[in-house]
Amino acid sequence: MPIKIIIADDHALVIEGIRAVLGKTARDILIVGEASCGASALKMAQKAPADIYVIDITMPGLNGLETMERLLRKDKKAKTIILSMHDDAATIRKAFSAGARGYLVKESAAEDIVKALRTVYKGQYYLSPAIHNVEMSEMIAASSGDLKMQNTGLTSKEKELIQLIAEGSGNKQIAYKLKISINTVKVHRHNISLKLNIHKQTDLVRYAIKEGIVKV
Repeated sequence: MPIKIIIADDHALVIEGIRAVLGKTARDILIVGEASCGASALKMAQKAPADIYVIDITMPGLNGLETMERLLRKDKKAKTIILSMHDDAATIRKAFSAGARGYLVKESAAEDIVKALRTVYKGQYYLSPAIHNVEMSEMIAASSGDLKMQNTGLTSKEKELIQLIAEGSGNKQIAYKLKISINTVKVHRHNISLKLNIHKQTDLVRYAIKEGIVKV
């Protein structure tokens, strides 16, 4: 039985590169879905679940961490590997705290993807060898819940709204993208302000960057 994977990345070249590597060196790994955004990946997972989901951490509309969290809410056994351009400890810790089983730096993803997929498929954790400033033991502790992320009480919809605000979307655009009314957008924004005690949009953007909701 091949290892079935779904890849979500808004850069077609990244997906093409992974597909090429797997086609040449890993006949035991089969790509069953390719998505350019988190929402598409979730739909694919609902129709035909994969063994492993390879997810870009920074995508428009629904970022990688939120996509992963939604996947895990529906299937606690889902295995995910995060793809990222960033190798800082804070971003990696957030990924494992959110439920990632592996973390790959895009720069070396083509070299590491096969080993990462086989390792995670076996139930183990994988961290890109290109990352030197992070201890794997700490990331495993984060993944198991020994290190908890700050609980802000934000709902999935509120996190998605924060991402869209930080990316520059106005209320009308947010309402259209999330398929909700403008009044509902305003209610969400009010609730976010109360929960985070943040009342300026510039401060909310800083919060989104700090928490890894968006990248600059």
